[in-house]
Amino acid sequence: MTLKTTQLRDAITFALAVGATAAAGTGVAFAQEGDQEATTLDRIEVTGSRIKRTDIETSQPIFSLSREDIAAQGLTSVGDVIQNISANGSTLNTTMNNGGNGETRVSLRNLGSNRTLVLVNGRRWVGGTGLGGAVDLNTIPTAAVERIEVLKDGASSIYGSDAIAGVVNVILRQNFDGAEANAYLGQFDKGDGETQAYDFTIGSVGDRWSAMLGVGYVKQEPVWAGDREISAVPVFGSSPGFGGSSTTPDGRYCILDMTTFACAQPDGSYGLWKVDPSSPNGYTPWAGTSDNFNFAPLNYLLTPQERISVFANGSLDISDNLRFKTTVTYNQRKSEQLLAAMPVVVGFPGAPQAADIVISQDSIYNPYGQDINWIQRRAVETGGRSFKQNIDTFAFNGAFEGTFDIADKPYDWEAGMFYGENRANNSTNGLLTYTAIRNALGPSMIDGSGNPICVTTPGDASTVINGCVPANFLGGAGSLTPEMLQYLTFEAHDQFQYKQKSYYASIGGDLFDLPGGPLAFSFGLEHREESGFDRPDALINAGDTTGNSRTATQGSYKLDEAYLELAIPVLSDVPGARLLDFSIATRYSDYSNFGDTLNSKFGFRWKPIDDLLIRGNYAEGFRAPSISELFTGVGDSFPNIDDPCNSANFGGLSPAAQARCTAAGVPAGGYGQINTQIRISVGGNPNLLPEKAENYTFGFVYNPSWLEGFDISLDWWKIELSDTISGFSGQQILNDCYREGNAQACSLVTRGGGGFITDLLSAGLNIGSVDVEGYDMTVGYRLPETAWGKFSFVWDTTYMASFEQDLDGDGVVTDDPLVGEGGNQVGEYTDRNNNWRIRSNLAARWEMGDWGATWNARYYSGQDELCTGVVSASQIPIICSDPTRRTALGPRAENHIPSVTYHDLSAYWSAPWNAKIAIGVNNVFDKDPPFSATTFANSFDPQYEIPGRFFYMRYTQKF
Repeated sequence: MTLKTTQLRDAITFALAVGATAAAGTGVAFAQEGDQEATTLDRIEVTGSRIKRTDIETSQPIFSLSREDIAAQGLTSVGDVIQNISANGSTLNTTMNNGGNGETRVSLRNLGSNRTLVLVNGRRWVGGTGLGGAVDLNTIPTAAVERIEVLKDGASSIYGSDAIAGVVNVILRQNFDGAEANAYLGQFDKGDGETQAYDFTIGSVGDRWSAMLGVGYVKQEPVWAGDREISAVPVFGSSPGFGGSSTTPDGRYCILDMTTFACAQPDGSYGLWKVDPSSPNGYTPWAGTSDNFNFAPLNYLLTPQERISVFANGSLDISDNLRFKTTVTYNQRKSEQLLAAMPVVVGFPGAPQAADIVISQDSIYNPYGQDINWIQRRAVETGGRSFKQNIDTFAFNGAFEGTFDIADKPYDWEAGMFYGENRANNSTNGLLTYTAIRNALGPSMIDGSGNPICVTTPGDASTVINGCVPANFLGGAGSLTPEMLQYLTFEAHDQFQYKQKSYYASIGGDLFDLPGGPLAFSFGLEHREESGFDRPDALINAGDTTGNSRTATQGSYKLDEAYLELAIPVLSDVPGARLLDFSIATRYSDYSNFGDTLNSKFGFRWKPIDDLLIRGNYAEGFRAPSISELFTGVGDSFPNIDDPCNSANFGGLSPAAQARCTAAGVPAGGYGQINTQIRISVGGNPNLLPEKAENYTFGFVYNPSWLEGFDISLDWWKIELSDTISGFSGQQILNDCYREGNAQACSLVTRGGGGFITDLLSAGLNIGSVDVEGYDMTVGYRLPETAWGKFSFVWDTTYMASFEQDLDGDGVVTDDPLVGEGGNQVGEYTDRNNNWRIRSNLAARWEMGDWGATWNARYYSGQDELCTGVVSASQIPIICSDPTRRTALGPRAENHIPSVTYHDLSAYWSAPWNAKIAIGVNNVFDKDPPFSATTFANSFDPQYEIPGRFFYMRYTQKF
């Protein structure tokens, strides 16, 4: 964690100052470019439609980022660029260490990354290894990206599942002629987080062919949480020790009387105790919070990542009317998350499979002569818990396309296939097995050769446990030797895979003329197969680990789809209707697991005058359940459950609820529930149905002829989601089934003779709903060229007006955030879930001859987070900004998370040797992230920038 030198920061600061001075002192006027001949515009496919057209302004709002816009942000990951879009909410990125996996995702409208469809070159991209349906944007080679288009509307009728919150279409470079090399180097002003990126692209274009090949390399070094003040402690600004872990390197122990549950120290005194080698008897009483362990500095704040990519595309005109085109990409990502060393908790406070473990009174490392059955010990000797991912992503898209004429009308057709695969081999270090801990803390002795051995019978060397090394948990930090660790720990190896294979064919063109122009159509057929697996390490699968256990997951599904899209021009160039057209589309999808669904859309565009376009759209959408939601491996759990149908509860049920109990085999009057701990199965639900959505948009685009270069768009949008998939506990499932009559919940319950529950599957249900509403505004202005150069501005803003969720499907959105759904959540923050009212980006660009500069400002509005019931009562007056707040619901202390604006500056010079040199600083004013009292780690949400300025430079050489 030693900080590096900051020579790069100093060099860039100097260069920016010199460049700004030179630019300010240059008053050279540049002549305006000469008039160009008029050209015939090619018809292209715009995101949100399969119909090729010359007009890129559709009935749906689209925001676009060019390659220059992307480069001006100074970022090396296409995922980080997309997360800066104003419509994005909260989702995974590389600042998420605990709970992250190296992925970077996008969540438009904050509806979840699995409700945003990601395309590459207009085709669905392969899902990530998480099997949840979300795409890892880090699998897309950044160096190959030409532009990014974001459709801020639903589009299931065009693209199928997942296109509910919107569509992100990453378009790769094509028809590249020449060669280009880029080198990038950046780091924080603290001297850490160094990032380097290199790429080389070469291509050629002939009369009938084109070919391009590129390679890229990106490496991002970590930033440690301990190297930033706000993240150096578990909860910034709280009392010393608060938020720390009671599982410390020296340990916390108790000799618990299992009859009275009295906690004793070795001398019989009451209370917990810790190892203290400086104390005469080797231990001292546990002092409480002040003895907690500060694990925060030992975590990554920004996780490291290394990516290697190879990308190629080509096309060949086989004839004047037939072309073959293909794109192939390969990306390898190596990433890591690092947490503080494993907190080993066994005995009474441990997991059920470790509750019987004790430090035996017959252990050679137990000087107290009593079994110790409350054991907490952090194994700092392991060096921490390292989670490493090694992920290979391969994608191939090949298609034939051509044209043919019928009655002198040209028609375009395309037929091809896409194959994508994500394969991961992950490893985890720093975990221990319960079996080894049980053996190593059990009876032990010194054998005849003077070696410590583990035995099953105290004092009997013939009962040796082969390979076992007795462990010294009571010797304080450093007492676990390498030999002990070799026996106790294991390196976990997990395998993941996600495959997607699709075949597609489409035809489109103009059918006949209407008063407003030709009626255009696109018709297509698609077949897709998706499969995936998660194969955890054998010890993790068996639950024999101090880490998180899970069982294997494997599943697949197939689907066939057909779609039809029509563009209907009604009027053009008449008074009151310079343009009036309708767009209609419908898509039929037939899934192998849940059946079929039909989703349609209707949109319109109307230009009452040349300068004003009014547009609107209605779309139906859906999200098919993911492989993890359907097929997650089933594991056992034994929670306490109060069955509504038992004899104690039966009489209080409504007649309808009683009838549901008896119909399930429960005797009239209920049954005697002997044990409240009921075995339930936790896993996927193969009976899930798709989520449904209805999208509405209405707005305008204004390009005033009296102000050349200016345009503004304003769109209202609303999304209504129903049958959302929500996870529920066993208790909730029983209540929903018998008290509420939910058939889906009842399908998860199995009863045997006498009405006893024999199985209960705790899995997702199609039971919730979400309603979201807001506005998008984009303003662009390219000023007339001046003696001081060319200036342009783009201001993109998302305003969230309403975000309401009905999580339990009762049709009521309760207002209380403490025990209910929290009403309208706009402006309300919960752990790693931002609900900003406003996100706004302003980009200003200046160009003059060979020089240019950009200034980007990113605004995040303030939020409030509930402290009551979330933050410890003792800390509310210390870290919450409104600790005495009361509402009609009672005490509801809050903390205000203030608004933040980040400023990013970059400048470039186009050198005469066909090169470009760019330098920049992100977070110019060193704005710290706003403090959060409830965020799980680091005391700020990972969607904000980590503290510090980030300096970078990029060199581009064209050949």
